[in-house]
Amino acid sequence: MDPISERLRARHPQRIDLSLDRMRALCAALGDPQHRLPPVVHVAGTNGKGSTVALIRAVAEAAGLKVHAYTSPHLVRFNERIRLAGRLIEDDHLNAILDRIEAVSGEATVFESTTAAAFLAMAETPADLAVIEVGLGGVLDATNVIERPLLSVITPVDYDHAEFLGTDLAGIASEKAGVLKAGAPAVIGRQREEAFKAIERRAADVHARLTVLGVDFDAWAERGGMAFQTADLFMDLPAPALAGAHQIDNAAVAIAAALELDLPESAIVEGLKAVRWPARLQRISTGPYGQAAKAAEAELWLDGGHNPHAGRALAAFLAERQARAPRPLALICGMLGNKDAGGFFAALKDSQATVFTVGFDGAAAEPAALAAVARGHGLAATPAGSVGEALDLALRLGAGRVAICGSLYLAGEVLGASPETWPV
Repeated sequence: MDPISERLRARHPQRIDLSLDRMRALCAALGDPQHRLPPVVHVAGTNGKGSTVALIRAVAEAAGLKVHAYTSPHLVRFNERIRLAGRLIEDDHLNAILDRIEAVSGEATVFESTTAAAFLAMAETPADLAVIEVGLGGVLDATNVIERPLLSVITPVDYDHAEFLGTDLAGIASEKAGVLKAGAPAVIGRQREEAFKAIERRAADVHARLTVLGVDFDAWAERGGMAFQTADLFMDLPAPALAGAHQIDNAAVAIAAALELDLPESAIVEGLKAVRWPARLQRISTGPYGQAAKAAEAELWLDGGHNPHAGRALAAFLAERQARAPRPLALICGMLGNKDAGGFFAALKDSQATVFTVGFDGAAAEPAALAAVARGHGLAATPAGSVGEALDLALRLGAGRVAICGSLYLAGEVLGASPETWPV
């Protein structure tokens, strides 16, 4: 664990307690930095939030804007969560901000404290735009003390965090739609019908204008790139530099957001080419794991998706890859114990992959139990003692394509194994 994370865990409650009362009190004691941010794009949803934030940021920076970004969780170092005018916050600056938070924070949770730290740092650093990712839900998420965003975004809503958000998709969507605010337009990603109806109801209540993927604009892969279309606009664009067919939809939402922000097509083109977002179908070729795969002439991919929707995206990516160049496929999977492992493996049941299950620091599912879930969905699965052991087994058994998947925490351990692979 990095020193900043250790500091936060030692000094603040680690529970998840969805409420805005503590956050409002903390922000008030700090001079309400959330009201002094640059214009805000507030991004909620279940899947694709981080990729969409990265895409919006890349396009805005290509247009010459200085952009703050707040995302979670981090992968290797806490600093990844707070990007100030394009650069990760420095340790000295972050520790000084945390000193001020801790002088007034009382019972604020870790996420509330870190969100307040992000807002304070962003309010005191000049920039043109702030792109803020919701942590969990929307209505009661700590970021939702932002009252007047320039633009709201909701990426696809699906099932996750059932212990906090429940198992009713319309209810989950209602929570996510809490980021919609009066007077702020919103870009909405592709949704299931019941989720979209809930978002529409919230938009009507607050009089928020919606621009909806699949209704007001659309996008598709075309000739190695992507096409984007509205009623009166067509753009022939490069594919986003993020792997997976699902990134076309994420890019479409980001492009629609960019058009709402009046960013030029040239910036959209350059942003799509330049975007980076680690641990989302990331090809790994350096560090100890990348070197081991390279020595065996195998592909190694890393993906932190951890719910059934993410499992379907991973399955589609691997199926497309296997169709073009078939290779023996292995999955190295670790998941938090509270995730829907059955739904994740159900999405991958037709992959014909050999599965190796692993644990990681934190509340990870037991590898043996996880392997049993995978076997229940028709996948050959074996528990392993570590990622290194699992990769060694997969390569010795002839795997030519390996995906490490199931958790951002597991992905963080993989990337943290060498400074070469640390996110920057």
